[in-house]
Amino acid sequence: MKDLSEIKLTHSLIEYPCDFPIKIFGQQQAGFAQAVLEVVTKHDPDFVAASMEMRASKTARYISLTCTVHATSREQLDALYQDLCDHPMIVMVL
Repeated sequence: MKDLSEIKLTHSLIEYPCDFPIKIFGQQQAGFAQAVLEVVTKHDPDFVAASMEMRASKTARYISLTCTVHATSREQLDALYQDLCDHPMIVMVL
């Protein structure tokens, strides 16, 4: 029996290319939106900053950004998610 880490999905439920929304959460702090924008544009150079949707939490302690990227492959999305998750200002990515 294979270890789960060895199993790779060969079929994706997503048809590429497509527009794919990603929600990024972090604490309300200066430079957060700019930091997210830099990571996103690294993986989608045509991403338009003005399309980023921003919403503050009820207490205004946290902020969420929704970025709809033009996804061209699973590898592109995986790399984008990894870079976002690795960023010290980002708390969670959905």
